[in-house]
Amino acid sequence: MKRKILIEKSKNKIRTYLIEDDDIVEIHTSINEEQVPPGKLGDIYIGKVQNIVQNIGAAFIEITKGVNCYFDLKDAENAYFTHKSGKKPLCIGDELVVQISREAVKTKAPTVTSHLSFTGRYAVLTHGNTRIGVSSKIPRALRDEFKDRLSRMKNEQFGIIIRTNAKGVPFQEVEDEIERLKEEYKKLLNTALSRVAFSRLKSAPPTYISDLKNVYMEGMEEIVIEGKDLYTEIQEYFLTEFPEKVKLLRLYENPDFPLCKLYSTETALEKALKEFVWLKNGGYLIIQPTEALTVIDVNSGKMAVKSKNSAGAMKVNMEAAQEAAKQIRLRNLSGIIIVDFVNLESKEDTGILLKEFRNFLSKDPIPTTLVDMTMLGLVEITRKKVRKPLYEQENYLQAEIEAL
Repeated sequence: MKRKILIEKSKNKIRTYLIEDDDIVEIHTSINEEQVPPGKLGDIYIGKVQNIVQNIGAAFIEITKGVNCYFDLKDAENAYFTHKSGKKPLCIGDELVVQISREAVKTKAPTVTSHLSFTGRYAVLTHGNTRIGVSSKIPRALRDEFKDRLSRMKNEQFGIIIRTNAKGVPFQEVEDEIERLKEEYKKLLNTALSRVAFSRLKSAPPTYISDLKNVYMEGMEEIVIEGKDLYTEIQEYFLTEFPEKVKLLRLYENPDFPLCKLYSTETALEKALKEFVWLKNGGYLIIQPTEALTVIDVNSGKMAVKSKNSAGAMKVNMEAAQEAAKQIRLRNLSGIIIVDFVNLESKEDTGILLKEFRNFLSKDPIPTTLVDMTMLGLVEITRKKVRKPLYEQENYLQAEIEAL
């Protein structure tokens, strides 16, 4: 598979496009780093406990003046305190090291955890969670080898997770990175002891750099960056973190024919924000996100489907399943997703459809699970929430820019 990344700057927004075999499969939007409000995913703060609500098993921790975050009380057991106000596991006034695990979404406050994570190219070091894990996308034999070697590095303070990018990388290189992450972890906790509440101990890289850090690089042909300043910033980061990948970077400068025209990215973004998606066979999808879940409705449209068990219905559903999986990834939809396919009476056809749909969803790098089909014929899907869906990224960032 041929893969390419485009990074373009449009006014105050920076957009990252991942292209696979000439098809845009992911779009992410961020704003300039100096405009990012407190509470960015991955940032680490010394927070102060402002309130404890036992009946929901949560506390609210202030990370900077006026920004309170949700905190699960179960996390308090492994918390790293810089100031303790009482003997209970967690007390109002306690100061502890926390990391943003989920950004604010609409009316919901950001979520913080005391289970700190330090992410590298090939591995993640986790404080408060001592398990050893290896990406399921790494072949079983190699997974077993990683687990065996990592078990010798196991520590009561932290756990280690091996990422998909470690596939094909010499273990010594992975081990060296783990040692660097351990040093970063120790240094941060030592620094915390001499800092006051609301101090930011670590700022996560800008989103557009995190996107590059997290993307699977196998088959990557180039990373095309529009604009000298943006190119220089990303180049400096790569020289420090991934010097062997600097050769992939390419500066693009052509004001008469910008990237958005060369690759039709504006058109792709516009389509990804619409709720209506046409299928090649004449059918269409209607994608409607709500506060609680996302609904994807499949319609036969221009294609006549005379009976519930017709080959026509199956054809519409098969194409719809492939397109729905693509749109879920493209739009970064997460949480509970319900897909309402054209009705099928044949159990055999239903089984084939669900099997193929699972196969399409398995290509998503973010954990996505097809749970089952309900008695009403609705397909239930869950997808891990990593960041805001695309439509919220665009709307939220526009509101942030206008508020500046």
